[in-house]
Amino acid sequence: MTRVPAARDVQRLWAWRAGGYRCACTVESGLVHISRDHVVAVRRRAPDVTRISDLLAAGPSTSFEFMPPRSDVGEQRLRTALSELRPLDPSFVSVTYGAGGSTRSRTHGIVVDLLDDFTPMAHLTTWGHERDELADIIRSYHDRGVRNILALRGDPPRNEPDLPIGDLANAIDLVRLVREITGDDMAVGVAAQPQVHPSSPDRATDRRHLAAKLAEADFGITQFFFRTEDYLRMMEELADLGCTTPVLPGIMPITNVGQIERFAAMSGHPVPADLAARLHEVADDPDEVRRLGVEEATRLCRDLLDGGAPGIHYYTLNTSTATREIHANLGSLATRD
Repeated sequence: MTRVPAARDVQRLWAWRAGGYRCACTVESGLVHISRDHVVAVRRRAPDVTRISDLLAAGPSTSFEFMPPRSDVGEQRLRTALSELRPLDPSFVSVTYGAGGSTRSRTHGIVVDLLDDFTPMAHLTTWGHERDELADIIRSYHDRGVRNILALRGDPPRNEPDLPIGDLANAIDLVRLVREITGDDMAVGVAAQPQVHPSSPDRATDRRHLAAKLAEADFGITQFFFRTEDYLRMMEELADLGCTTPVLPGIMPITNVGQIERFAAMSGHPVPADLAARLHEVADDPDEVRRLGVEEATRLCRDLLDGGAPGIHYYTLNTSTATREIHANLGSLATRD
């Protein structure tokens, strides 16, 4: 048996359990007793984890985004989606993060758990955090072998609208903090808005800010969108500013008309009128909505890949069916070399 310090016993035991290890552990006199094989396994795990920047350099990527569940039913739904999407051999998977107390601890546990079967990326937002808190979270991920973070400013949670913005005002400050703590060990991504961020005063200002953010990051991932030309125009504008950082397009398959319209309204960019009209014509037929949504998403993904996109990032909403259908439709276009 090997004796290791039991600082923050509950947190560390959860981290080991969430990492997929089920060895017997006992706590005695402030120490945790675990087998030597377990220690070797933990030390061996980190070198096998791949930085997303390296994956993108190797060829087109496929990645899936999940949300931390808020209930036991939601947890089972997530586990089912992960199991069904695992055979697609994604380049990486990501887990979103809520400001305040909404889903913070769940995100950390799930990301560490995913190390057993996937290359995970943790979302991290600055909103509501002190700088030291963020530093502790980054170190915790790094110590457990996570090598990818999506740095976001975020927004206040709806149930805590008065939550202070925090010590870091922008995502670029979080990118710099990750670099300060981990050097080049962690790949850092940032968010991009193909149709301009709703809070930007104008398009030119938005693109300059985005180019500056991407210049310090390893990659970008867009908010979901519905028109190929919006992504291609954004990439041309960034290239004109000298930005060469790869940006993955984010795709959310439409399977529910009301839901996608709510999400689009929250993002500040409604569903295009022609697509909205087609969806409302079949809104009373869920199967037809799904068929149309998958068809449109497949076309969008194919056009993006043909246009030079470095891969596709799917917003799964913790379900797998539509994503699997689109991936199958794309065939070899969606696979890595």
